[in-house]
Formats: sequence, C-alpha cells, structure tokens
Amino acid sequence: MTMRTRSLGTTGPQVSALGLGCMGMSALYGEADRAESIATIHAALEAGVTLLDTGDFYGMGHNEMLIGEALRAAPAARREQALVSVKFGALRGPDGSWSGYDGRPAAVKNFAAYSLQRLGVDHIDVYRIARLDPDVPVEETVGAIADLVEKGYVRHIGLSEVGAGTVRRAAATAPIADLQIEYSLISRGIEAEILPVVRELGIGVTAYGVLSRGLISGHFTADRQLGAGDFRAMSPRFQGDNLTHNLALVEALRKIAEQKGVTVAQIAIAWVLSRGTDIVPLVGARRRDRLTEALGALDVTLDAADLAAIEQAVPAGAAAGDRYPAAQMAHLEA
Repeated sequence: MTMRTRSLGTTGPQVSALGLGCMGMSALYGEADRAESIATIHAALEAGVTLLDTGDFYGMGHNEMLIGEALRAAPAARREQALVSVKFGALRGPDGSWSGYDGRPAAVKNFAAYSLQRLGVDHIDVYRIARLDPDVPVEETVGAIADLVEKGYVRHIGLSEVGAGTVRRAAATAPIADLQIEYSLISRGIEAEILPVVRELGIGVTAYGVLSRGLISGHFTADRQLGAGDFRAMSPRFQGDNLTHNLALVEALRKIAEQKGVTVAQIAIAWVLSRGTDIVPLVGARRRDRLTEALGALDVTLDAADLAAIEQAVPAGAAAGDRYPAAQMAHLEA
C-alpha cells in the first residue's frame, strides 16, 4: 500500500488520500477501548495518514483530549505530519443532550480557545462549524474563523453539511478550503448541486460516512444488538424493514467485492476514492484491524466495468431511510 496525497481544495493543504475520523473513539457508537484508540491513531500516522478529524463536542471534549494524548506520545516526525480538522458549535448538556448550534463570532473564538488547550497544539489546521447556526449569518461565523486565521490560531477555513447557496456565501467572505459532508454509495445527495459548486469554487470535499456508520462495511448483521448510546439504534437506516432492504444492497455489493478479491468495506471506500482526487474519504476505524482493512482500499482499482456493476447493484437513491432521525435532518441543508 502506497499512501497518496490529495488537496483540500485550491487553498487547502495537501493531505493523505484517506483521513481518520476519530469520533467513534469517544462517542455515539458504543464503548471504545482507549488504549486501542490511541494505538489506532499511531498506526494511521505510521501508515502515512495525515488528516485527523474530530469535533469539540465528541464526548464533550474527550475526543480532542484523546487525540492530544496520541499526538504527544507519537514520534516527533509523525506528530509534525498530522493535520487536525475540528468541528465546533454543537451545544451539549451535562447529560449528553443536544441543544442546537452557536455560530456567533464570540462563541467561535471561545470554542477555538478550548480546542487548542485540549489538543495541546498552537493552531488548528482546518476549523469549521459542525452545522449552520440558523440565527447567525454564515458570513459572521466564517468571518470570525478568518480572524483566527489572521492571528495564526487556524490555518484553513472549512464548512460542514451546508448547501450550495451557503457554500457560495461563505466563499465570498473568505477562502474556503474544504466542505465536510456525508458521501457514500448510499448517500449521494451532494452530486446534483453541491459537488458542482465546490468544484467550480476550488473547494475540496472531506467525505464522512463512507461506510454509512458500518452499514455497508460488510460486517454489520441484522441480529446485532445496539446499545442505548449507539447512534445507530435511532438511525432510520438501521430500523426494521429499512435495515433488511439496506443489507440486501450490501450483499449485492459483496458479490462484486468477492469477484475482485477484496472486502465490501474496501470496495465501498474505493468507490468514494474513484469520485475524484478532490475528495478525501474519512474512515472511522476504532481498531487497528479495521484501519488496516480500510487502508487496503488504496490498492483497489475500479475500472469502467466495475463501476457499472456497482452502480447496478447499488444505484443512487437505493437506500431505505434517511441518514439521520427527523430532528437532526432539520439542521441539514443537504
């Protein structure tokens, strides 16, 4: 496996062809092993992964502290290659509840101050609000991040889960390096409007959910028991008939993967990689074995016949159920 690089847009940094999404090491997918999480981050850095993605609200700061601990324990050369992307703005309660988003300029700078401390770094490489605050114009939020860039606390401005119109408004305010948004074989909503706009503007895409929270990893089974704290226990795509339908798509994809001698996860990640060199898939591995499997996608080449077969097996719009519960879908522009 040779780690290639991609650019986070025309104004962003060069990063590894795959990034590591660290959320599951702290929240939303059940218990995680701290030592194994840190070992997985170290293994990713050793393999040439440079982009580490987190949010200040993942485990109410736990994830940032975890990454900070992993970076301090990493060899200097690996630590220096790491680029950290941070999402901010989600408001949490002591009981773990969610209460909206705060994109006010003063809040932006407050969130950044705490993130810098928890991560143990002097700057954040890519900084973005997790969801648009409906009460604050995006120009004000992006302008506050631009102030942090000017002062050296942030290197690049990102966006997350916003529509094409908001992307244009943000880009007219300050240079935008990257849009982070869900994109996978069964989540292709960006293709019609958003992807053309970010490409027109020279903005890269960080694709999260490339395995749809494990649904199209090839490892999820219908009889799997999910804990109360596991996001998938509430996700429409993992419920009842929706799950049965979606796992049938996975089995169709498995046949193609087996013909190529690869795993379902590898072909699903390779499909996202095939969408363009301006797209960087985030893999949410919490263990080293899952990381190794994901990295194997870099060696998978999909030709025209493979892509046609995948399209036939899992056509656009084939998934059953929304990607978030209704209350969360209300916060999305895409």
